[in-house]
Amino acid sequence: MTVIEDLDWMRIEAELESVGHAVAGPLLDAENCKALAGLYEQDIPFRSRVVMERHGFGKGEYKYFGNPLPDPITALRGPLYRRLEPVANRWAAAMGLETRYPAEHTEFLERCHAAGQTRSTPLLLKYGPGDYNCLHQDLYGETVFPLQVAILLSVPGAEFTGGEFVLTEQRPRMQSRATVVPLGLGEAVIFAVDQRPVQGTRGAYRVRHRHGVSPVRSGARYTLGIIFHDAA
Repeated sequence: MTVIEDLDWMRIEAELESVGHAVAGPLLDAENCKALAGLYEQDIPFRSRVVMERHGFGKGEYKYFGNPLPDPITALRGPLYRRLEPVANRWAAAMGLETRYPAEHTEFLERCHAAGQTRSTPLLLKYGPGDYNCLHQDLYGETVFPLQVAILLSVPGAEFTGGEFVLTEQRPRMQSRATVVPLGLGEAVIFAVDQRPVQGTRGAYRVRHRHGVSPVRSGARYTLGIIFHDAA
């Protein structure tokens, strides 16, 4: 597993500021990717299962992990939060928000729980041929950390085809711009959950983001989602 502090955070932060997302890693090696994907058919690590088609979310399914989280997720979630907290606070200040984020993830989770958001949100997503995820935002309540992480657990081109990670950006009075983010096994994309600031000629304005997955053409695609706020 990659040491979070060893990542190129200067580049990552610069890309988050300029386009709202950045690729990092690989954060997980092939063994950890296979082990996490293999958990999907089990019941014990999870608190719930969602079939996307039933809710109009797309096609495919996902499961939310229960507490305690598997060790690889715990080993990533806190250190990633710690490195992303300065970005989150800069964004909040630039957008004129009163919210400020504590330095440690445990402190932020206490804030979530005090607001009634007590359910764990890291999740494992499973896609087969024809499955896709509609553009969406993972908000889950009023207390939101503005960045999240998705890690690809399958080998593109070998274990699945299609299934590209897609981000859209909506600027005021403009049409949406879409970006396809190619990922390798174990690589992560860090991206804006909802809004981020963009500097304009008259100061900062807010840009809204959504994310999804294009249809899988063949094989099976597994993804680990790391969301830093808990759910109501």
